[in-house]
Amino acid sequence: MSPCKELITKVFPHIDHEISDYVNSVLEDGGDDFETSHDLFDAIGMMLQQADDTKSENEIKDICNRLYSLLHSTVNASKTDGQTINGFNKILDAPVQMSEMSEAPSNVTDHSIWLVKKDNASVVDQKKLDKAHQMIQKKQDRRDQTVIKKVESVPEIASASQQISKREVKMDASGTNKSYDIRLENIDVSYGDKVLLTGADLHLVFGRRYGFTGRNGLGKTTLLKMLSSGSLKIPSHISVLHVEQEVAGDETEALQSVLECDEKREALLREEREITQKLNSSSPEHDTSLSTQLQAVYKALEAMESDKAPAKAAMILNGLGFSSADQRRHTKEFSGGWRMRLALARALFTKPDLLLLDEPTNMLDMKAIIWLESYLQNWPTTILVVSHDRLFLDAVSTDIIHLQSCKLDSYRGNYEIFFKTREERLKNQRKEYEAQKQYRDHIQLFIDRFRYNANRAAQVQSKIKLLEKLPKMEPPEKDVEVVLRFTECDKLSPPILQLDDVTFFYTKEKILFNKVCVNANMDSRICIVGDNGAGKTTLLKLLLADLEPCSGFRHAHRNLRIGYFSQHHVDQLDMSVNSVQLLANRFPGQSQEVYRNQLGSFGVSGDLALRPVSSLSGGQKSRVAFAVMSMTSPNFFILDEPTNHLDMETIEALGDALNKFQGGVILVSHDERLIRNICKELWVVSGGKVTSLEGGIDEYKRLVLMELESH
Repeated sequence: MSPCKELITKVFPHIDHEISDYVNSVLEDGGDDFETSHDLFDAIGMMLQQADDTKSENEIKDICNRLYSLLHSTVNASKTDGQTINGFNKILDAPVQMSEMSEAPSNVTDHSIWLVKKDNASVVDQKKLDKAHQMIQKKQDRRDQTVIKKVESVPEIASASQQISKREVKMDASGTNKSYDIRLENIDVSYGDKVLLTGADLHLVFGRRYGFTGRNGLGKTTLLKMLSSGSLKIPSHISVLHVEQEVAGDETEALQSVLECDEKREALLREEREITQKLNSSSPEHDTSLSTQLQAVYKALEAMESDKAPAKAAMILNGLGFSSADQRRHTKEFSGGWRMRLALARALFTKPDLLLLDEPTNMLDMKAIIWLESYLQNWPTTILVVSHDRLFLDAVSTDIIHLQSCKLDSYRGNYEIFFKTREERLKNQRKEYEAQKQYRDHIQLFIDRFRYNANRAAQVQSKIKLLEKLPKMEPPEKDVEVVLRFTECDKLSPPILQLDDVTFFYTKEKILFNKVCVNANMDSRICIVGDNGAGKTTLLKLLLADLEPCSGFRHAHRNLRIGYFSQHHVDQLDMSVNSVQLLANRFPGQSQEVYRNQLGSFGVSGDLALRPVSSLSGGQKSRVAFAVMSMTSPNFFILDEPTNHLDMETIEALGDALNKFQGGVILVSHDERLIRNICKELWVVSGGKVTSLEGGIDEYKRLVLMELESH
């Protein structure tokens, strides 16, 4: 078997026979035609990709480089009959005088192989060669022209397994397990072909608040779903509630919707009504029995402080932004975001033994986040919360669980303590690795130096055995640095963008803005805050000219190009195509290289850019949305909740990229750390006015806390 064939068999053990025969024939018959490894990749790269679609384009190129090296390497021929072997050169045993050989008589038939005239007729199979040329042409055509093709996403199913001791099973079955601590050991979780967790342990102590962190796409949300669905078994007496779906809209009032989630209280109230109705219609002899039952119901209601439940539910709804009028509205009248708030309110009112929250701050404004932080600090049961808001985790968490490399690592303390502890741990691991590497290199140096010294043979053997006994050394894993890069833009002279005496309303009965005057320039870094419903998004649309003022004027520089990131931008992406095709659909006429470079500026590269958008995580979809927004090289950004779905590392990278951006920035955000990182000015939307607040985010938080305390 040739070296090339051996390599292909080794790298592609499950390669189809037809593909294998074709690739080997191209290598054997047309090997001399490939001037570079790039030519070889053009000829067989696509076939190798079909043989194993798990390999990236770069991996296929690397394999082609190795095959090219094997084809063109010089190999000493074996000393057999003085002939060349496999077409490679043979090293001559003695000098040869070419002139003497050329003067040999014509009747001498034993000419040298160097002087024999070679038939120029090709020995390559013409059909196979034509096929190779067709493959190269198809490859070139595909590079020159982007083919837009719908990709049907195949739903994948998550699966999980864990190790449960017989003792735990017996205790759970007999009802003798009274502990509310959760210990899950040797967890394996996968989603389709992707392994998310392997041999992981999850220990949750009752009453502690756990922040769950890790990069996007590693499986945090999947683990929460496994816990809530019962795919991962926890003791049956522990109640679990996962806030992931919005409340269904119907005729139920918001306050009543929250009260109804306490099923025990609702059952007692229902029983009270039924007994009262029977007492009013029954004969006197039955009154004694019914009265006894009614007294028991009243006692149970009193024990659970049922009379305080409406006030408690109203307090939770008010903290999450529902006014007294909103609490009396039917649930069907609320948008999806507000129904998610209702779902959160129901969970907080129910107080399950284990509360699972997945990015709860995404649906809240700054005021509601400040209230939620304060409320959860006194939470009596266990919380496991996924969040990428560092300051929220600092305020709420007593412990951090970090997902990395398919393992779960636990840290005591809030996120700030976790961050410092982990950095110190990684620093120590790197030091230990360097020390171990230096020790091994020292031993290896001794072995290499005295390997052929007879006097040191015993010492060398001892060192070799010592080196073999040392445990396998692996370098500490490094986090891949996230880098976002916005394109450079032209500088514009002021005025850039402003609203003069703008009044706006959807109905004359409710004026949203009254004589608003605001101004932004190329060096502006402005954050807009305010209660949900105050008009933040409407203000952005007035700045974008998506809405016309009812009175007043909008002025914009004639060369102003605005890049707009909507909080619903991610949901509006075409999920059936990959990211490269998505850009080609939106901005046709460019080469694939342009689309790939644009996506690469936002961390969407390699195979990730060729996966269907539907299979990407929320954060990866946001990066694609950033790439779409920046495709026209805007010189001003207007961003509406850009941090939703982003992990902490990407939020940090976004802040750095916006600081380096040479144009103006106006954003609506609830991420306090991002606001502190980039914003120089704070606009507060309230009561139909837009005011610039002196003192920034600290002053705004102080005012919000004062308002909450007054309630």
